[in-house]
Parts: sequence; C-alpha cells; structure tokens
Amino acid sequence: MKITAAIITFNEEHNIRRCLESLENVVDEIIIMDSGSTDATEAICKQKGVVFYRQDWLGYAQQKNALNEKASYEMIFSIDADEALSPELASEIIELKSNAQVGYYSLNRLTNYCGSWIYHSGWFPDIKVRLFPKTTLWTGELVHEQLAMEKGQPIQQLKGLLHHYSYYSHEQHRKRADHYSTLTAKKYVLEGRATFLGQPAISAMARFLSMYVLKLGFMDGMAGFHIARISAASNYFKYKEVQRLTREK
Repeated sequence: MKITAAIITFNEEHNIRRCLESLENVVDEIIIMDSGSTDATEAICKQKGVVFYRQDWLGYAQQKNALNEKASYEMIFSIDADEALSPELASEIIELKSNAQVGYYSLNRLTNYCGSWIYHSGWFPDIKVRLFPKTTLWTGELVHEQLAMEKGQPIQQLKGLLHHYSYYSHEQHRKRADHYSTLTAKKYVLEGRATFLGQPAISAMARFLSMYVLKLGFMDGMAGFHIARISAASNYFKYKEVQRLTREK
C-alpha cells in the first residue's frame, strides 16, 4: 500500500516545515495545494521537494477534492499544515504500508494551544478519519467538510497521536474562530434557520458552561478558561451575524 499525503495551505510559513518533516520517510508522496500564500510557504515547500500546486480558493471540500485528484497513489493521508505526526503515529503508518489493506483509518488528534497540551475542554479525544482511499470525496458547503464514506464501512483506529499546533495567541484564536463563525452563519442563513432575540447571549453562555464545566475545561488551567471564553464569544458573534444577514435578505 502506498500513501500520498495531501495538504492545503495559505500563509503557513510558521507551521509547514514541522508538518513536512514529520512526514519524511513515512509517506510515498507529498502534494500541496496553495491558495495564494504571500509568505514563505511556497519557498519552504519547494526547499523540501514536495509537489506544489496553486489554485484559487474553492472552499474546503472542493479544494481538498481537487488536490486529491492529483495524487499518484491509492491512499490519501489528509493532514493540515498546522499538524504533525507523533513518532508513534509515524511508525504505525510505516508498518501499515507493509501489512495493511486499502481502507479507512482514524486517529486521535491532540491539540497544543498557546504552548499547552489540551486534554479536556471538548478538544480531546478528537477522533478524525484521515487515511482513506483516493476515491473518497469530501463534502460540505462553506465550512465543516466531511468525508462521504459509505455507511457500514469499517474504520480502524490508529493508536499514535496526530499533534495539532492550533493557536499561538488568544488573538489568533479569536480571529480564526470568528472566521469560522462567519462561514457557519452564512450556511445557516442559506439553510433558512430561524433564530430568536436572546439566542446569541444564551448560546454563548451555554457554550462556556459546556466547555469549561461539563467538559472539564477547568482542568486545562488558564488555557481551558481562554478556550471556553473565546468559543463563547465567537458563538455570540455567530448568531448575531445570522440575525444581521437574515435582516438584509
């Protein structure tokens, strides 16, 4: 079994080298689809000798599908630029190539948030199917893409962790969270979802309590507090945006 690692990028100079180095001597090919980076992303990728493509942004699912079509091998390992294989996961994938069959494989992602590993807050465990046949498509409009797998397909869980280096500052977290909230708000409006007057505030409070209390975010220390705080604020923004966009229709 041979594996192509597929990565979509945009201004990932702070992450991409770590990601690529974790894949070296593990996968059989690395391909990248960049949507117009203006930093050193392209230079780093070319220095590492990967196959580099440019494509205007099509949306998460469409961008990944366009890249996967260019893969040379039967299995895709989908990895984000801010992720990296743990040594255990790298060894496991190498072993799979010799002994396993084409199919679906999931893994557990562990997130590093501003220098702290997060084991609660609803962020761990974080099971994702990331190794799959090239013929499998991503689906989803605007945000929250997912693999279109046939029902009943067996999924084998890998033991090694995928390290996710999510945010380096609280400002970066808030900016990206609001970006996803904007995309989700547009999706909700297209779907015709209704909101009520107090929903932004109620939703924000519920999100904070869920992450910080019910999902034990307090056990992640101050990092857990900031994750819950920013997630709550972004949830408030999401529903305010839904209400604004609905009024403007």
